[in-house]
Amino acid sequence: MTANLGSPVQPSQLRRLIGERVKARLDADPRMERLPSDLAVAYRCRDYLDASRCAQLIAMIDANRRPSTLLTDRDSSEVRTSESCDMQRAAPEVREIDEGIAALLGIAPENAETMQGQRYEVGQLFRPHHDYFHDRESYWPAMKISGGQRTWTAMVYLNDVEEGGATWFPQAGLRVAPRRGMLLTWNNMNPDGSPNLATLHEGSPVTEGVKYIVTKWFREGPWIAGC
Repeated sequence: MTANLGSPVQPSQLRRLIGERVKARLDADPRMERLPSDLAVAYRCRDYLDASRCAQLIAMIDANRRPSTLLTDRDSSEVRTSESCDMQRAAPEVREIDEGIAALLGIAPENAETMQGQRYEVGQLFRPHHDYFHDRESYWPAMKISGGQRTWTAMVYLNDVEEGGATWFPQAGLRVAPRRGMLLTWNNMNPDGSPNLATLHEGSPVTEGVKYIVTKWFREGPWIAGC
């Protein structure tokens, strides 16, 4: 994920078409609920994963967690305080879920980064940030040749959290509380394919319990070939 800096504002026909196709697909899926915002296109599916699969992913995260990192040229030590786990894409139990999310959105699996797990203890958070890449940062040339801009984000909550841990979009007016098995997805781009500033979001602090999620980011081009 990337820190909150000024947005690259150039529109993109490719990203516009991706946004239109995914939106049409999700609008036609009775499992998906469009969230009420005029500034961001976001959906949820309340029971996307069952309890046993959530427990399986939680065990993987606990076994392989490390301090979370952040793509930015600035000090990020207080921006993202959770722990992360890069899921093994080829593992059968991961691959099924990984490719299932791609199929849900109708985006080719090769355009998706490997699914990442995150764990938040009490007090841990992810301060406001955008998921899209900022083209004025030093990492952008490498990202540009390894799949390009991030378009859609998909996140699945793996457990109920006693208190706190909501995903909050302050500009778009959305706040989503963790619920086991629920999938949340949104388009990081505007209708014209330029990055949407209103997708600024925060992983609010957990105040009681532990929060587990998996996140998947989709690129505008193939990621696997350049990863």
